[in-house]
Amino acid sequence: MALFESFHISASGMTANRFWADLIANNVANINSTGTPDDPANRPYQRQVPVFAEVLRQKMNNDATPGRGVHVTRLVHDNSEPRLVHDPGHPDADPETGYVAYPNINILNEMVNLIAATRAYEANVTVLEASKNMAVSALEMGR
Repeated sequence: MALFESFHISASGMTANRFWADLIANNVANINSTGTPDDPANRPYQRQVPVFAEVLRQKMNNDATPGRGVHVTRLVHDNSEPRLVHDPGHPDADPETGYVAYPNINILNEMVNLIAATRAYEANVTVLEASKNMAVSALEMGR
């Protein structure tokens, strides 16, 4: 594998994991966004989850096609039912039942995902640093 390919692979992983962490922050920020349960136009916020895919290098000279990193192919909205809380005094409460619809976001799951995204980001930084150190060592050998 060429030296610069390892830089690209690590950088793409760092970019994807930073995007994942940003989505998690967005989910947590909207955990108390309300809506009405029966009005499709005023649904509460829907949790977003990224879908990752491997980026492959084009096949050249019938060689194997090693990976070129990762990227986010799409965002998936969690279509689970909203969390209903009985609060008849809330402005978004259903007038008939008194329930308010909140996003079905579990803060514990979001924190676990955030830790996973952070650890994956740190692993890519470690690989990038190791690749950089190998490049510097190779250049110093040529002196």
